[in-house]
Amino acid sequence: MKHREVIEHIKDWLKHYSDQSHTNGFVVGISGGIDSAVTSTLCALTGKKVVALNMPIRQFQNEFNRSVEHIAWLKANFPNVESETVELTGVLEAYEKALPLETQDFLSMANTRARIRMSTLYAFATNQKLLVAGTGNKVEDFGVGFFTKYGDGGVDISPIADLYKSEVYALGKELDLVKSIQNAAPTDGLFADGRTDEDQIGASYDELEWAMEYLEQKLEAPMTDRQKMVMKIYQQRNLVNQHKMQAIPVCLIPKNLK
Repeated sequence: MKHREVIEHIKDWLKHYSDQSHTNGFVVGISGGIDSAVTSTLCALTGKKVVALNMPIRQFQNEFNRSVEHIAWLKANFPNVESETVELTGVLEAYEKALPLETQDFLSMANTRARIRMSTLYAFATNQKLLVAGTGNKVEDFGVGFFTKYGDGGVDISPIADLYKSEVYALGKELDLVKSIQNAAPTDGLFADGRTDEDQIGASYDELEWAMEYLEQKLEAPMTDRQKMVMKIYQQRNLVNQHKMQAIPVCLIPKNLK
């Protein structure tokens, strides 16, 4: 991959889209991970206004610290970047008080966190006429559907969704992002036990990229036992998460019934 050329291409694409939509720039949620760090930096390179939001919800301190470190790096390098920290733990607690206890399973409340953050991003976007920039990569968005519907999947534009996770890391290195983010294990930060993405999925991003390319390129090379397991994980997640990756089904009414 031509790293610098890809960076310039995405930067130009972002600026053109914002100009065409008559918006002032972008708002990005900063998680302390590589995807949001690369996305926010690409947005900042456009020269347009960027609001970097740190939105802790019972956040682990190391994740919060990485977010703070990256935002400080952004503001030191780009005068067009502003930031806000919006503490959302109280919002989640309000949901917990309002919802029946039986609805508060582990996954439902993890997804609720993501949807609270999405609503916060759009509050800033609407108020300041900004675009919500998505931080999903190709494997997450189009491979295994590893995102929350109407949470981190609720965005206006997706600048890195055609890049594998390994390619996002490569851009992060080219952009010389802070080392703590480049070295951090990927995690969505939505679970109280601190599980990583690999813990949740059962396979690493490198393995998932292999499975995605194996199927896309219609390869026929023999697979090891581990590769067979990874392929099963990939295909199962791809199947059950199609509802996230396809357009919302619309019931079309026949003309003779109208």
